[in-house]
Amino acid sequence: MPQNIAEFRIIGRVGKITKREKVSYVNIAANYNRRDGDEWKQDTIWNSVVCFANIASHLENVGKGDLVHVTGKVREGWHGESVETTYRTELIADTFSVLAKGSGDGE
Repeated sequence: MPQNIAEFRIIGRVGKITKREKVSYVNIAANYNRRDGDEWKQDTIWNSVVCFANIASHLENVGKGDLVHVTGKVREGWHGESVETTYRTELIADTFSVLAKGSGDGE
């Protein structure tokens, strides 16, 4: 029987890393080219990736500006009830690799 899956893959540059007790959040910028009339433009999209303890250990040597490759699953979450319900899509990392060190300040 086929399995339903929701996965993501990002190759991009690290922005901010926010470390918490059991989870870390990594902002990763990915660039996309698009045509605007006769010109090509580049859009930068920021993605917030959730890294639990199994992946968070890989973040020890990751710094701002590093080029990374991250894969994982997409999870839809919500809280609240009725009209107060808030929805969000989470990107949960399964793999996290540094492809190249950036020239960032290592924050």
